[in-house]
Amino acid sequence: MAASKSIALSCVRAGTVKRLIYTASVVSASSLKEDGSGFKDAMDETCWTPLNDSLAYVYPDDPFYKDYTYSKTLSEKHVLSYGNDENGGGLEVVTLPCGLVGGDTLQSSTPVSGVVCIAQIMQDARAYISLKFLKKLLGKIPLVHIDDVCEAHIFCMESTSISGRFLCASSYISLEEMANHFALHYPEFNVKQEYEDELKKDIKWASTKLCDKGFVYKYDAKMILDDCIKCARRMGDL
Repeated sequence: MAASKSIALSCVRAGTVKRLIYTASVVSASSLKEDGSGFKDAMDETCWTPLNDSLAYVYPDDPFYKDYTYSKTLSEKHVLSYGNDENGGGLEVVTLPCGLVGGDTLQSSTPVSGVVCIAQIMQDARAYISLKFLKKLLGKIPLVHIDDVCEAHIFCMESTSISGRFLCASSYISLEEMANHFALHYPEFNVKQEYEDELKKDIKWASTKLCDKGFVYKYDAKMILDDCIKCARRMGDL
């Protein structure tokens, strides 16, 4: 949080920065109710992850997950506070809480988020824990391709005027849907299939703000998952 505050203050003090675009995480946008009794009907930009003890059941034993969620939520809220005239002096502030990012990479290894995307067929216990954590926190898994993430940032940079919070994900799917895709198209892999706690309630992805501004996603869930597998194979992880 200290780092994001420092960057925002530097932008304000410079007096020459028109717009601050902050790459956030969708873990800040859970539609869980404040009392932890269940999910709201839909997930959109009005949703903020409750930061209280009623959600203790969501977090794995590893304190990383709770710390990560709290820091991402508090940091995004703080950055958005500079979008008003009192704090930001006219600075336009955009936050892009991104879903679980998949696709290919220019790096020399498979990105951690890409491994989580295909955790149901990877022999990686921590990645699978992370995937199930996202499901518990968000109801389903918001997915977005790295190329669309880059294009969304460019779109926000080039827009004449834009400010506020824009969830960035092209798909919102269940663990069962992900596993079914792998089982159908990649039968050579042993797919983990654990749905005993799958939601009975169908939560809707109701975020349209970015698309309403004119942004168009190029990758759907199938394309994202397929590119993750291609990447992992190229890196020798599958």
